[in-house]
Amino acid sequence: MKKINIAPWFERKFGPVNTNLFPVILERLEGTPARMRVKLLDLPNSVLTQKKEDEWSILEQIGHLADLEPLWIGRVGDLTQNKEYLRDADLTNQKTHKANHNSRSIGELILEFENYRKQLINNLRVLKESDIQITALHPRLKTPMTVVDLMYFVAEHDDHHLAFCTALIEQCQ
Repeated sequence: MKKINIAPWFERKFGPVNTNLFPVILERLEGTPARMRVKLLDLPNSVLTQKKEDEWSILEQIGHLADLEPLWIGRVGDLTQNKEYLRDADLTNQKTHKANHNSRSIGELILEFENYRKQLINNLRVLKESDIQITALHPRLKTPMTVVDLMYFVAEHDDHHLAFCTALIEQCQ
């Protein structure tokens, strides 16, 4: 079977997500660290640090996901505080580029991600129905987002990077 290329993240479009998907997407977000562990924890360092052209290694992909968790947590806060715009992301990913994630263990990176993700999940679990209806403009997409739209965006971002990890694993086999 011919390999399918992963669509570049910045070419993705996102529309409104039905708010009754909140519990389903919450489950998906909460399960990401477990999926990381199953997929990556037993891989040798040579696979975890392997790069394809100028793409990030598996360790850098997971480090990047951990690097962005404070942004997602902050954006949930932006929504619950009725801000007009969600906070900006660093679209150049300087934190990830400077972090030297390849010098860290996969277990350490997954644990860091999981600790941030638990905070995000806890912040989402305490929301009231009225909080889920609030919208704020996404700064890059220029589209209004609810908490559920943001949750879907984050879940898709997780899976985007996990798909890159899978491609790197397959490249090493």
